Amino acid sequence: MATPFLDEDFARAEICRVGRSLFERGYVHATAGNISVRLADGYLITPTDACLGTLEPARLARLDAEGRQLAGDRGSKTIVLHRRIYAASETTAQPARCIIHTHSTHLVACSLRAAAGSVPAEGELLPPITPYFVMKVGRVPHIAYQRPGAPEAADAVAEAITRYAAAGRPIRAVMLARLGPNVWHDSPAAAMAVLEELEETARLALLVPEAGHCPLDEARIQTLRDTFGASW
Repeated sequence: MATPFLDEDFARAEICRVGRSLFERGYVHATAGNISVRLADGYLITPTDACLGTLEPARLARLDAEGRQLAGDRGSKTIVLHRRIYAASETTAQPARCIIHTHSTHLVACSLRAAAGSVPAEGELLPPITPYFVMKVGRVPHIAYQRPGAPEAADAVAEAITRYAAAGRPIRAVMLARLGPNVWHDSPAAAMAVLEELEETARLALLVPEAGHCPLDEARIQTLRDTFGASW
């Protein structure tokens, strides 16, 4: 069964609620980050250079199905990347209905550490060190650095979604090197939960670097798959 699209009024309210929650708890700062929702006939996305802590439902950018702006403040340029994620994930087991992008501190710190060579461009940012990371997040490809808004980044993310799905391992997050994560799920609340678990795992990885040398083994991961439907 296809994942249903959100009601527009509900989506507007949820984008603002989630944005405020992320801002107040330090997952985003200043005007960094953005949130979008795919509707039945288009998209909502936070305005360019908007503070996620002070969003107003009526001022969110409303776009048509082709990404053309219809109403609201000027939408974030990241809609190009978001639309590629929506399209690439549509035929997977985890089609996106909401995407959140942040510059969350511990995740960016892990990416900077990876830039020293601990994670290759085509690798994954974090090993499976906790059961809830395996269950709630799954694999997180580390996407090689491109400038913000670069079309090459959108190409790389779409390719990763397709590649992992073909291998039977659908993903719901990627990490843009030096910038931050993009996570997706079927609602703003669910996408926020993915982001929270991902950032907490990054924090643990930095606090206990040796944890990366003793990840959960395949047998334990398989138990999580069998018991909870983990997609790792």
